[in-house]
Amino acid sequence: MHLTGRCQCGAVTYELTANPKWVAVCHCRDCQRSAGAPMVAWAMFPESGVRILSGAPKTFNSSGAAMRSFCAECGTGLFYRNDETLPGLMDVQAATLDDPNALPPAVQVQTAEQQSWVPHLGTLPAFERYPPGPGE
Repeated sequence: MHLTGRCQCGAVTYELTANPKWVAVCHCRDCQRSAGAPMVAWAMFPESGVRILSGAPKTFNSSGAAMRSFCAECGTGLFYRNDETLPGLMDVQAATLDDPNALPPAVQVQTAEQQSWVPHLGTLPAFERYPPGPGE
């Protein structure tokens, strides 16, 4: 496998040269706070299969042994490591891939912490682009 990705501003680019161990959507509160979103899609790789091509992500200890790396320029979350629970593995935020559809999630994790409205997302009206504002 060979995939590439980057942060929003392009300061940090990376490549993936291994097959993912798994691809999951995480609903944990730590991911929610880190991303400012209700969930994050992660693809887990052996660390040896992830190579930074340009830039230098900044790393933050978000909780215990959890280390989150992001672009210091634009703030895009990129990587997650936890040497206690996932030694030798690195999670990559799947939405930062140049082709985010290349690695669809196969499982959801930490659903005990998911927002109560998440299971109902599929029942909401959907628009291909932003709809007209109220009253228009």
